[in-house]
Amino acid sequence: MSDAFWTDDPRRAPAGPSPPGALLDVLAVAAVVLDEAGRIVLWSPQAEELFGYSAEEALGEYAARLLVDERHLELVIDLFAQVMEGGGPWAGVFPVRRRDGSTRLAEFRNMRLEDRNGGHFALGLATDRSTLRRVERDLAVAVRLIAQTPMGVGVLDTGLRFVTVNPALERLNGLPAEAHVGRHVRDVLPFLDTEAIEDTMRQVLATGRPVVDESVTGRTPADPGTERAWRVSYHCLEDPAGNVLGLAVVVVDVTEQHRSAAQAARARRQLALVADASKHIGTTLDVETTARELAEFCVPELADTATVDVLDQVTGAAHPAGGRPDRPAFHPAATVGAPSTADDTRAAAGAPDPLVARCLTTGRPVREPLPPRPGAGARLVVPLTARGHTLGALDLVRSRTPRPFDRDDLTLAEELASRAAVCLDNARGYQDQRHAALALQRHLLPHRPPRRTGLRIAARYRPARAACDVGGDWFDVIPAPHDRTTLVIGDVMGNGIPAAATMGQLRTAIRMLAALGLDPAHVLQHVDEHATGLEHDIATCVLAAYDPHETTCHLATAGHLPPVLLRTGEPARLLDLPTGAPLGVGGIRFHTVPITLRPGDRLVLYTDGLVETRDQPIDARLHALLRTLDDPPAGPEDLCDLLLRTLHGDDQDDTTVLVARATAPHGHP
Repeated sequence: MSDAFWTDDPRRAPAGPSPPGALLDVLAVAAVVLDEAGRIVLWSPQAEELFGYSAEEALGEYAARLLVDERHLELVIDLFAQVMEGGGPWAGVFPVRRRDGSTRLAEFRNMRLEDRNGGHFALGLATDRSTLRRVERDLAVAVRLIAQTPMGVGVLDTGLRFVTVNPALERLNGLPAEAHVGRHVRDVLPFLDTEAIEDTMRQVLATGRPVVDESVTGRTPADPGTERAWRVSYHCLEDPAGNVLGLAVVVVDVTEQHRSAAQAARARRQLALVADASKHIGTTLDVETTARELAEFCVPELADTATVDVLDQVTGAAHPAGGRPDRPAFHPAATVGAPSTADDTRAAAGAPDPLVARCLTTGRPVREPLPPRPGAGARLVVPLTARGHTLGALDLVRSRTPRPFDRDDLTLAEELASRAAVCLDNARGYQDQRHAALALQRHLLPHRPPRRTGLRIAARYRPARAACDVGGDWFDVIPAPHDRTTLVIGDVMGNGIPAAATMGQLRTAIRMLAALGLDPAHVLQHVDEHATGLEHDIATCVLAAYDPHETTCHLATAGHLPPVLLRTGEPARLLDLPTGAPLGVGGIRFHTVPITLRPGDRLVLYTDGLVETRDQPIDARLHALLRTLDDPPAGPEDLCDLLLRTLHGDDQDDTTVLVARATAPHGHP
């Protein structure tokens, strides 16, 4: 039945009974046959239901007298005569008298029949007028609703071939109804994922469960150059007996909503990226590190390759000889991505890169397609500008994903570049300050320890690297009367130029007092009073005053880590000195402790950067120091190098080491 219902070819219609509930059953069409005299000779069950008379009661009776009110009798006889005399069929609505005496309007179709003997009969087909009008109304509403709805509607048979489509679906697909009927979806819309669509249709036919609002995207002949989006629903069509007739498809174009949702999702993603950038870009005050963090963040979110170029003046790089004043000097500080892509693109541009130069000169972004040699794709260069100064440029290349940079990409790139530029400017300012502090500190420190009677001396100063801080570490070797020498090592709390300046003042004060030959404790006492008036007034310090003729060394400490004594044939040991308070606390007495320092003995002074780390207690680190000195080299220079190489691994603080080896007064060990 279902196949026959959906076919225009009667040869394909299978023979067999119609299921209950078909249209004729709904209409309950009654059939009545009259002879030439107007008597009823055939009476169908539907006639019995419509008129109320049984076959026994109706057969042989004159139809006009049985079914028609006397008022209408003459009219009915005239109509009957017209039909029987060959005047053609008659159709219309007529009131019929039922067996219970009530009157019902019936829709009639009357025509003349002729048998093989030339006899004539009248066939009347009738149905209840209200039932017929209801069916006609429902059908008209359904047809007009489908035809006028803005949603695309299509009907397919059980073989998934189009049976009909409404005008809206014709417009959505860009094809007339004739191009749909009898064809599969894959034939009509080959640019969609028709395999997935037909799988869904088969699932609905097999299970009877509808699929509602499934998302479909693609292109159709209506607009082949534009990606569109639809919400598609599928449900089975069944006859009153529950037999599957086919499939109904309802299509709604949601392209604008899809684009708006995609744009909103992209905007949320970009906001998340910008928020995330603050966590991953500018984690250190180092220009090169910040440049790499920016490049790494842009790949692959924004580009296949990202290069951060910085002006030479930002990093203090030397300008190449013969450079043009109208062309900014810059160099790549970081490149992330496929090396071949970056190399090809920038090599094709030449050196110096003209796009980057244009961006740096104008302070405006540059968007261009890639030149033919690297392949399809696009390039975007945006300036790194902070506080009114251009520091460099962010160079983005798309080659593996050949999609041009749009306005949203540009906005995101500019936002990332702006945030990174502030970090670069901070790093530049900090490095400038660090370089100044380091230059000041190195200027204040002795370039090489002086040669002193009875001592061979070596010293090392290493600034912090990981934190990019210059601290207040210092050492000094101070001549005193009668061949005596005062060794000093100290550490000012804080960093930068203020710490270096404080260090310089303390060093000057100690140098002046120690040169007078004062006892180390008295020197610290006077310097402590002086330090209470300094801005950075907290500092630790160790003084060791050595007399080579008496082989004695007097030591005093102000809150500093204890020195190490190395004596031939004995294990290295930390000197047990009164710790004292740091300089600048005020009101604390300092004490001098004498030790014997014979030729061959070595005294190791150091700052906390040598032994302190974030993950180990200080006691463990001091033990590590002593283990390192179990079998040390004899020379002070080699010993300094060993300590820095072995223990200075944290790089979180600057470090100073001073090693003095006692010799005979005339320089012999």
